[in-house]
Amino acid sequence: MNKEILVIDDNPDIRYLICNILKEKNFNVRPAANFGQAELEINKKLPDLAIIDIKLDRTDKDGIDLLKLILKKNNTIPVIMISGHASVQIALESIRLGAYEFIEKGASFSKDKLLNYVNRAIEAANLKQEKDIIENKLFHSFDLIGKSQSILKVKKIIEKLSNTESRVLISGPTGSGKELVARKIHKFSPRNKKPFVVINAASLKETTYEKELFGQEFEDGTISFGALDRANKGTLLIDEVTEMPIEIQANILRVLIDQKFKRINGKKDINVNIRIISSSSKNLNEKVSTGKFREDLFHRLNVVPIEISPLTLRTEDIPELINYFKKKISEINGVKEVEIDTNNDQLYTYNWPGNVRELRNLIERITILSANESKENINKSINDILSNKDSLNKDAILQDTFASPLKEAREHFEKEYLTIQLKKNHGNISKTADFIGMERSALHRKLKQLGIKGIN
Repeated sequence: MNKEILVIDDNPDIRYLICNILKEKNFNVRPAANFGQAELEINKKLPDLAIIDIKLDRTDKDGIDLLKLILKKNNTIPVIMISGHASVQIALESIRLGAYEFIEKGASFSKDKLLNYVNRAIEAANLKQEKDIIENKLFHSFDLIGKSQSILKVKKIIEKLSNTESRVLISGPTGSGKELVARKIHKFSPRNKKPFVVINAASLKETTYEKELFGQEFEDGTISFGALDRANKGTLLIDEVTEMPIEIQANILRVLIDQKFKRINGKKDINVNIRIISSSSKNLNEKVSTGKFREDLFHRLNVVPIEISPLTLRTEDIPELINYFKKKISEINGVKEVEIDTNNDQLYTYNWPGNVRELRNLIERITILSANESKENINKSINDILSNKDSLNKDAILQDTFASPLKEAREHFEKEYLTIQLKKNHGNISKTADFIGMERSALHRKLKQLGIKGIN
């Protein structure tokens, strides 16, 4: 089905030109000359995309008012603003209000440029819809679940942060829920009506960092907006912040200090008001000590640290997580809720390298593929899946151990042994120390030496 585009411009020649360009590409086009006509068309049926002239003559309402009207009805509809005499400030304001792009009329206006923006806007809208569906499943539908001391501590910090603007650094292994925590902080903050933008520093190419973060200005007057523009007045999550090149770190530091930045090829500073949350699965202190991460930036990001424990150190949360996930996943997918034995020993001895995310994926897999199976068959399937994964994990550990010098092999063994004992005792250091015949203080030192983080 062809996309439907609403074109609003008070100049009949421009309106006719744009409509014909779009019709040639088989778009369904509806024209309007002013705010009133456009409002009637919008009330009849919302378009897939709107092209709006900022200055609409012979009316007390302009294109900005129309932009607000459309986005109020449906904020996923892409809107392209056009103008021959709007100021840069008005153009930027339209983008900040939610317009997809701004095109200047005049000599630089061309058929190819218009179609390029239209196609990009439609593609971006489609991707956003898909992303929103995924995010709804991954984040908005799910909550922080568990009653372990570590997860209760995280919840308490989030609660304390609810009315603050403090910067937060979230650390934890892959799949432990760092982005979920960041979204909860934003949700309960004064900025919750403003954008939440995520940029993953590990997934960006070195050549695209600046453009993705700071945006770019072109000679023809068009602007490609980066994450800082999109997150203005809201929250920006920089995921895997340790992967950010050192020169980009200096630019981010300036944003934190001055709350302003320059786009690529930009001549003026852009003032912004952004709360930055960062996260990492790597050891930031180690990165700082080796010179791979700026110490001054680390201290500015690490105002409020939040540490999320791996699932193996909060195994007491597994039953509640399983019951929560199986209910949510059955609701989302419209299938029967499966029966899972939460006393299954293998759920507590498995290494869970993917942490909570891996547990959720396991429950989703079982829910989809074994919805009508008996409880016994479901638990057998879970054991088979975890046994195969566990053997692969252990093989990899053994290969690393036997390929290492004696000192490193001993450390590998000690780390694996103590991790297993902590898991058996649900992260309780006192119980673990008693079982292995070690003083609690000595165990603390050994865990610190081996880089194992336990729960008091």
